Amino acid sequence: MMENRVELLAPAGDLEKLKWALMYGADAVYIGGRDFSLRANATNFSIEEIREACLYAHKLNKKVYVTINIVFHNKDFKGLEEYILDIYKAGVDAVIVSDLGCIMKIKEVCPNIEIHLSTQASCMNKESAKFYKNLGIKRVVLARECSKDEIKNIIDETGIDTECFIHGAMCVGLSGRCVLSNYMTNRDSNRGGCSQICRWDFDLYDEDKNEIKNDTKFTMCSKDLSMLRYIEDMINIGIKSFKIEGRMRSIYYIATIVHTYRKVIDAILNKEEFDIIEAERILRRVANRDNVPQFFDKKPGVNEQYYLGREEISNQDFLGIVLDYDEKNNIATIEQRNYFKLGDEVQIFGPNTKTITFKIEKIIDEENNLIDVARHPRQIIKINVSSKVSKNDIMRIKY
Repeated sequence: MMENRVELLAPAGDLEKLKWALMYGADAVYIGGRDFSLRANATNFSIEEIREACLYAHKLNKKVYVTINIVFHNKDFKGLEEYILDIYKAGVDAVIVSDLGCIMKIKEVCPNIEIHLSTQASCMNKESAKFYKNLGIKRVVLARECSKDEIKNIIDETGIDTECFIHGAMCVGLSGRCVLSNYMTNRDSNRGGCSQICRWDFDLYDEDKNEIKNDTKFTMCSKDLSMLRYIEDMINIGIKSFKIEGRMRSIYYIATIVHTYRKVIDAILNKEEFDIIEAERILRRVANRDNVPQFFDKKPGVNEQYYLGREEISNQDFLGIVLDYDEKNNIATIEQRNYFKLGDEVQIFGPNTKTITFKIEKIIDEENNLIDVARHPRQIIKINVSSKVSKNDIMRIKY
């Protein structure tokens, strides 16, 4: 175990994503149940799946946290007591909660379960942190809008465990407290139904209600968050857990983001060199939105927002998953995920595989025919790979 090890916490929208997150270096995952969770459009977990997730994680000496982070209305308390007891018996390591009434109900029904304060509570100062600590909260997930100095002050003055987001989507509202979705689409953003109104394109009008003509529409959304260049600062001020956003994201996104931050965090803790430029290039490429540090080092300005147009083009970088490797013949069996062809330069990376770059010189289909192109989704093919790779490594285009 490394000294001063910090927790790398990854999202998981279902069991498959949970396993990939843990495989690629997460120390813990946070998941949502079928109820009481802010990602209503994620697959989410049944009680049996939560039990399976906990068994799987605990065998790896890793943790599972369950979100109960909606803003509660009176009717939402129906079934809550049974749910809390069910997930406790399933073996969850903590629950992530924002509503004070829900916190008190959890303490009443299941006093032994560890409670983390959700970022939805918008904790941004030491007095609030002290209040929650006195309630018995073990950890606070601080608002994304906190600066470095504010985070350090909270840690120094209260001693409470802190968790901070290091990567993923931001919200135009204060840590998710937005009612635009409710107003425009009748979908409650604070109950899991956000329709992301801030990312819509809007016409602009002047004070006389005359339309302002422009080549692009107006938006009000924030660029995504990336704290890659501030990881060492975050470790040094005492943050305990580094959180990645994205329960709706793909296994490729989760594996890539977790793998990149894992390598950077471990290099810093072990006082090893690492290529920050390469790491940034990977993080930029895997997502379709720009990412910036946001509030940590300064107040965000025009360069941290999208105002007049943006491109969100999904890439096809995820080429396949390694199913097997024949060392004798240097042949990897791949489950194809996106189009690639002879002559393409590609990379394979994985939890225990150093990233390798090579040119595809041979493609063999399931009938042992030589083919020029792998174009069928999830097609099982074989390719030449001179360096040893492992099952569940990922193949992508060369960055």
